[in-house]
Amino acid sequence: MAITLDQTISQKQQSWAAKVLGSQTFWVLIAVILACIFLAFVTDSFATTKNLYNITRNVTFVAIIALGMTLVIITGGIDLSVGSVLCLCSMVLAVVMHAGYSIEVGIAAAIGTALVIGAFNGILIAYLDFPPFVVTLGMLSIARSLAMVASNNTVVFQFGPDHDKLLALGGGAWFFGIANPVLYMIVLALFTGFVLRWTRFGRYVFAIGGNEHAATLTGVPVRKIKVAVYMISALSAGIAGIIQTGWLGAVTTNIGAGMELQVIAAAVIGGANLAGGVGTAFGAIIGAALIEVIRNSLGLLGINAFWQGTFIGSAIVLAVLFDRIRNFRLSE
Repeated sequence: MAITLDQTISQKQQSWAAKVLGSQTFWVLIAVILACIFLAFVTDSFATTKNLYNITRNVTFVAIIALGMTLVIITGGIDLSVGSVLCLCSMVLAVVMHAGYSIEVGIAAAIGTALVIGAFNGILIAYLDFPPFVVTLGMLSIARSLAMVASNNTVVFQFGPDHDKLLALGGGAWFFGIANPVLYMIVLALFTGFVLRWTRFGRYVFAIGGNEHAATLTGVPVRKIKVAVYMISALSAGIAGIIQTGWLGAVTTNIGAGMELQVIAAAVIGGANLAGGVGTAFGAIIGAALIEVIRNSLGLLGINAFWQGTFIGSAIVLAVLFDRIRNFRLSE
């Protein structure tokens, strides 16, 4: 029987609506919006300009790293070292600039450090078949130790002749009063989303996560792509470290401690599947936003901050449960 144009359009609209309603990212976004509306009514300080400015700025550090982590998770891997990599890159930047070098040299040293660490992780995982959990857990300890060695376990708060430039880079608001870290996050999210959606590299990343063996048989350079995604993950941590150093105005060896858990939580809550093959840049941002709203709301509602882990952990479990229910319905 022939299908009319109106029927075709109707089917596309229904499939689009079903896709949106079946998206975990969509429901997390709804949760963020409802939480913000609720907090705006029950507290006097949530909807203030200062608090919203702090929320948007604070979410950027987790969100930027979550973008890189999402690529790793899509391939079926995991990177537990990102918090320590952030610390090491921040310390390299601080030590180099403190020694009198320019901000450009300091940033180049920090970025180079991140890429070397990412390549090291990726080569062990892709070419020597080391488990990602073991490799990145080891790097978590190594990178933090190297940060202590580089600074002699001291606080670095003087950044040489370009001190003010670094503070402006991370703590300024150059366009329309929007915090610089937020602008960086938006640009990186758009770029990551474009890569995942429209490039061959993005298709390869999803292919590896969907079925690595099939990807290999179809000619996907699996090992090279795996090395690349771990380099991107470390690079995202390095970029976040540079920005956070400029925002804080000082670097200690405990910066980024435990951050890997928040980053993984942001990616998973945003829709990335730990089994691989699923994930979006927008989801990583939304997941990070939910975590920050939870963290911010605890203080405003007078709830003990120690409950933060419980709420975030519950959000992760609910996200995985949602994914399991969705997969169960698709298999029926």
